[in-house]
Amino acid sequence: MNLKEEIEFLNASPEVSGQVKTLLGRLTQEIKYKEAHIQRLSHELARLKRFRFGQRSEELKASVQMDLFDETLTADIEAVEAELEQLGAKPAPTSKKNHKGRNPLPPELPRVEIRHEPESCTCGSCGTALVKIGEDVTEQLDVEPAKFFVQRHIRPQYACRHCETVEAAPVPAAIIDGGMATPGVLTWLLIGKYVDHLPLYRMEQIAARSGVPLARSTLAEWVGRTGVALRPLVDRLRELLLEREVLHADETPVAQLDPGRGKTKRAYLWAYCSSSWDTGPPILVFDYRGGRSGVYAQEFLEGWKGHLMVDNYAGYNALFKTGVVELGCMAHARRKFFDLHTDHPTALSTQAMAWFAKLYGVEREAEDLSMEERRILRQEKAQPMLESFREWLIAQRRTVADGSGMARAMDYSLKRWEALARYATAGHLPIDNNRIENGIRPIAIGKKNWLYAGSELAGQRAAAIQSLLATAKLNGLDPYAWLKDTLEKLPAWPNSRIDELLPFAACKEVAS
Repeated sequence: MNLKEEIEFLNASPEVSGQVKTLLGRLTQEIKYKEAHIQRLSHELARLKRFRFGQRSEELKASVQMDLFDETLTADIEAVEAELEQLGAKPAPTSKKNHKGRNPLPPELPRVEIRHEPESCTCGSCGTALVKIGEDVTEQLDVEPAKFFVQRHIRPQYACRHCETVEAAPVPAAIIDGGMATPGVLTWLLIGKYVDHLPLYRMEQIAARSGVPLARSTLAEWVGRTGVALRPLVDRLRELLLEREVLHADETPVAQLDPGRGKTKRAYLWAYCSSSWDTGPPILVFDYRGGRSGVYAQEFLEGWKGHLMVDNYAGYNALFKTGVVELGCMAHARRKFFDLHTDHPTALSTQAMAWFAKLYGVEREAEDLSMEERRILRQEKAQPMLESFREWLIAQRRTVADGSGMARAMDYSLKRWEALARYATAGHLPIDNNRIENGIRPIAIGKKNWLYAGSELAGQRAAAIQSLLATAKLNGLDPYAWLKDTLEKLPAWPNSRIDELLPFAACKEVAS
């Protein structure tokens, strides 16, 4: 008999007293409640796992919302499993594809060894001395929050009695002369604000928890002065970017405070980056402007000639009359059909999606090829596909009603066909604008935290610092390590060697 059956048997026995029967009845109710609770949690766990590991659409996989949803689901699953374990129930095993267990902790992290010896080194049964036969080693990840400490700089002064002079070590140049913030603190501040998207009032609270009173006005002053100090690096980054033959461009709206009206107005953060097929290190530069006029793109790219990958925004059209060659974004064209296919799949949307899949299949083949090999592959495979796809679009467009979603999707591709298909004529041209969209994505996430730019000057400063940090990440650098090293060197660094401080120059040094 199990425990429940034993309780029922004792409860029915006439030999058991009334007090014991009352206790048994209470235990029976607790068991029923526990069983019901386990059953409810088991059903909830199964539902969460279906959400977490079931098949989902491409659109959801690509969205930030889906990432947040995944995090919530994972946390919920772990919480339900923990509750089941506390109740003594074993959760059903999770079927995960390619599950390889816990990832090992990075070997470069410092190790702190904690040895656990038994209370006695003699056998508890016979008293014989124990002999070590091996070790059981487990590793756990630990963290220590940012610690503030004070650097005391002591410079002894020495006098010459004969010459009546005084000698002392010189005060080294600093980003903020006479300031109390070291490069480490300035780096902590800028990484928190521009990488982790923490408003200054949160940084103020973090410091206060460590017993360090840092007024928000002081933090703002440090941000402003550091931004000015870094400006020459950003200007040089822009110069090097404009030496590239192929660029991506895009823009995203940003709210800017309008003190005169007590509201916010719309400004724009324009983004320009090098192509993934470039042989040089990747560069991403942000340009903060008060609007979305095409004049801003013309001013940034003044004098530049090359291939420019953009979406269908008309603000770039004036550039294409000055010798700049337009590249159309195939991902934008595909998205028109994808949205229709997701909402209501039809034979036409299915066929269109198949054409795009074939074109991107060629790009996957070309990914690791040389520029010339990529050109040849595109010429042999992509160009015939593109011509057949265009003929299919023209033929099917005659069968589709004007004004419908399918008609608009087809017209978008046909009107921009020359720009969309241009990538296939060479081996160094990109097929879409996804590279710049990925670069802008962290800005879109950050806007939800800092809400708006306080002024146009603040927006320009943010764009400059974001350009350096984003370029560092594109080059595989740790933004914190690069920025701290740069802020230590910058005050005494000669302008003639400014290239050595750029975020990709450090990458070359590491590689060598």
